[in-house]
Amino acid sequence: MTQLSPRARKILFATVTEYIATGQPVGSRTLARRYAIDLSPATIRNVLADLEHGGLLHQPHTSAGRLPTEPALRAFIEALTEFQEVPQVERRQIQERLEEIFAPKAEVGREALRRTGKLVSELSGAAAIVASSTTDSRKLSQLRFITTKPDQMLAVLVFTDGMVENRFIQVDAAISENDLLRIHNLLADVVEGRTLAALCTLIKRRLTDQRDAVDKLRRQAFELADRALGDLSWGTDAIVIEGRARLMDLPEYGDVERLKKLLMALEDREHLVELIGKTLEAGVVTVHIGGECGELGDAELSLVAAPYGDPDKGVGTVGVLGPKRMDYAKMMPLVDATASAITAVLKKG
Repeated sequence: MTQLSPRARKILFATVTEYIATGQPVGSRTLARRYAIDLSPATIRNVLADLEHGGLLHQPHTSAGRLPTEPALRAFIEALTEFQEVPQVERRQIQERLEEIFAPKAEVGREALRRTGKLVSELSGAAAIVASSTTDSRKLSQLRFITTKPDQMLAVLVFTDGMVENRFIQVDAAISENDLLRIHNLLADVVEGRTLAALCTLIKRRLTDQRDAVDKLRRQAFELADRALGDLSWGTDAIVIEGRARLMDLPEYGDVERLKKLLMALEDREHLVELIGKTLEAGVVTVHIGGECGELGDAELSLVAAPYGDPDKGVGTVGVLGPKRMDYAKMMPLVDATASAITAVLKKG
């Protein structure tokens, strides 16, 4: 985003704030009246036009006010990097509720996920997503690849408990036996003894590391491992969505077509798994806006999520799913506090 003047920044963020509150296009008179902007409506309109030209606002139709684009929402969220913490009293209440949910033993079963989701949905007034790696305690001892077709390989996963799982993966081109041997050697030290959750996180981190981009074979090894593991540690029972009705009641989904898109998006586990992986990789509160969310974005949804747990003991993600105009200033600290509380409860166990 181009550098904005203090005046343009104030008007942009006021527009985003008003849009979050109402979901409606924002006009210059509304900004002048509600946000103490000491400029004439005509001057504000000129600034709004400049922001629109810069791709930060758009008009649904000529006579309407403006709506923020996804880059504008991202700029607003980045300005909230130092977000307010949840008050201590509220944090303590969240901790106590979670201790009840995970009693008598700190275990992330489906019922605990469901109850945690209901709690987050209740606190946020939005839909909640809670996910846990169902196989995080399983450790790999070997990962091998066998060529079956020029564009296909069989991945063989050998676990330390003696179990073996196979899955076919697609490849861009055939890999020579010599290169395959080197790939197996490269992966040996990375794979052995690591849990699936820890390994998935490590591989995704390596794939974003520019140093590995220089070594094509090393990168190819990590790409093969990433395809082989896929969503193996995130079964359908490990992802819970609570509070769907809160989304369906929003004015954004008042017409049948938008509601249909919403319902289809909520069933799209593949993109949820991808977003969960990105959140675990980031290691902090992460905001996925609209188009960054795959099918969820097509339904005008955003996800605020944070990782919890220890990769060696059990990890997961907790988050709030809502319209692009969700109250990010409220949701980010709430999700962060909840993730921290879950981690604390699991450590006690």
